[in-house]
Amino acid sequence: MDGGGGPCPRRRRSRISVEREAEIHEGVLALLREVGYEALTMDAVALTTRCSKATLYRKWCGKPQLVAASLRHNRPFDFEGLDTGSLAGDLHELARRIGEAKKDTALMRAVVPAVARNPELAAAFGETLRQDHEALHRMVDRAAARGEVAPDCPARAYLPHLLIGGVMARSLIDLREPDPDYLRQYVDAVVLPALTRR
Repeated sequence: MDGGGGPCPRRRRSRISVEREAEIHEGVLALLREVGYEALTMDAVALTTRCSKATLYRKWCGKPQLVAASLRHNRPFDFEGLDTGSLAGDLHELARRIGEAKKDTALMRAVVPAVARNPELAAAFGETLRQDHEALHRMVDRAAARGEVAPDCPARAYLPHLLIGGVMARSLIDLREPDPDYLRQYVDAVVLPALTRR
């Protein structure tokens, strides 16, 4: 086993530069595309990135945490500055960012099945998504403060699920990319009505 070895409650300070960290993440992602999650080892990462295993474990604790961090590093969109002044505007802008983001299908094929099978990877992956969920909840909180969403709206808790569902369903059911036009229509037909229904 080349997993995480359990939780990593206290992470020691890393001396890895931002540039060096980016190189390591790129090496991890290249290995994931080539061999998949199960076959990826910390030994292979150390060899590929010319970084000691001790440094890797000191920074990321284990394979699940390193892979999750590398996936977040590679994410082609973010929530920075996402505040247009209206809920519809925020969701349309988010739809545009997601739709225009480059889709790394080889990477997703390597990781998505592993997340379902590996509890440590699922936990690490979930932790990387926590900040995204918080950003989405802040978006809805702002909308509630403006009176656009009822404070007790039951759909608020499911906003991440609604958005991920729309993205995944487009690929699985329609066999097409979730482009900005599709996602905007999905937001208008599904997400906004769920959040603003009184």
